[in-house]
Amino acid sequence: MAKKKAEAKTKPVETDKLKNKDYLEELARLHVELVKLQEWVKHKGLKVCIIFEGRDGAGKGGTIKALTERVSPRVFRVVALPAPTEREKSQMYLQRYLPHLPAAGEVVIFDRSWYNRAGVERVMGFCTEDQVRNFLDKVAPQVEHALVESGIILLKYWLEVSSEEQTRRLTARITDGRKIWKLSPMDIKSYSRWYEYSRARDDMFEATDTEYAPWRVANSNDKRRARLNIINDVLNSIPYEDVPREKVKLPKRQGPGDYREPDYPYKFIAEKY
Repeated sequence: MAKKKAEAKTKPVETDKLKNKDYLEELARLHVELVKLQEWVKHKGLKVCIIFEGRDGAGKGGTIKALTERVSPRVFRVVALPAPTEREKSQMYLQRYLPHLPAAGEVVIFDRSWYNRAGVERVMGFCTEDQVRNFLDKVAPQVEHALVESGIILLKYWLEVSSEEQTRRLTARITDGRKIWKLSPMDIKSYSRWYEYSRARDDMFEATDTEYAPWRVANSNDKRRARLNIINDVLNSIPYEDVPREKVKLPKRQGPGDYREPDYPYKFIAEKY
């Protein structure tokens, strides 16, 4: 299977931060288009699989939230698997992921995916080098080719963040009480292994950036720009049209008849705001 040479540079280009007002306006417009895409996916029975990968702090979670916050969770389904159990560790590696692939009319989003083997598992020593090479050279390319051949639209995104920006974001998780839950022991351990992750990323791109399932690299130093750019790329990657819908008109509400509001001591919450 022919491999596609990566066209995008993985080093993020520094840009001015996007203003929140401009971001929200454009995000609202893109959300309307995502709803149109959602209806088209249901109408045509499309099967879409979107993978998000990147270093800790690259912005995967925020991007997925921006992508899904205005669409139906019954259509846009997010998969974020926990650490494998002892039983799951004994299974074929991809066995945990295959049941979550999309059926007709679904968009499945993997918040990290089978590429854990090429990244965190490799760098943190949770698998052997032989297992990594088997995954990169045989398993991932062949399985992804089979997915695409079966009709699944497969989009793979790598969020690239600079070392300086990653440091800033992980530091914020330590000092900001709203973000402390985002900081795991694994984040702390992996932070010091920047260049090991770089080598793992490079090997992953070399082996799995194929013509049928290319890696799409997004500069995520500015989270707002990254979210907009990725959503725009998703919309441009899946041709869709407006699905005809009947005009909706609210019916006339029934009269009260003999109904009377009860004199009930409702326990209202305190109105602090």
